[in-house]
Amino acid sequence: MAPEQVAPLLCAGVTVYSPLNHFGLMGSGLRGGILGLGGVGHMGVKIAKAMGHHVTVISSSDKKKVEALEHLGADDYLVSSDAEGMQKAADSLDYIIDTVPVFHPLEPYLSLLKLDGKLILTGVINTPLQFVSPMVMLGRKSITGSFIGSMKETEEMLNFCKEKNLTSMIEVVKMDYINTAMERLEKNDVRYRFVVDVAGSKLDQ
Repeated sequence: MAPEQVAPLLCAGVTVYSPLNHFGLMGSGLRGGILGLGGVGHMGVKIAKAMGHHVTVISSSDKKKVEALEHLGADDYLVSSDAEGMQKAADSLDYIIDTVPVFHPLEPYLSLLKLDGKLILTGVINTPLQFVSPMVMLGRKSITGSFIGSMKETEEMLNFCKEKNLTSMIEVVKMDYINTAMERLEKNDVRYRFVVDVAGSKLDQ
């Protein structure tokens, strides 16, 4: 596998693979949701689809709908502010991988889960989250989390991606582009990972 492709998989790839593996969500035929379509989210779509899941991308706007459906292969796309669409999708998902790294209410997404469904948090949020207990109690739902993964899971994930020919969407940049890349990151102007080509960069001796 190309090194520039492997690098993001060691973060985003295993961040998604690990909870699917740990919680027994690798079987085909499951219905999963990916909340947030960024560096982790886009690999979530690819890996879940390769496992044979029906995948719904959930986002705050429809800006990435074409990307999700036509380029990443998602089956459905939900805008969280679309009350009618969210209502229609209620009780339909076995799991949701929540990749959003900023505060957001959990109730709208808990309502999408089936009986015993799992909301898996992978985004680091430094403020308390909000939900009302009946949203968890009704349907015996779980809110849990996962962070990166073990060495064994990383090895399994790389083998899985190689077998399924899965790659991450990246933009390779040189060292002298780092400041610009950081500015673009702040503007969310990257699809979906920058990879720094250290070996090919001209560094001052």
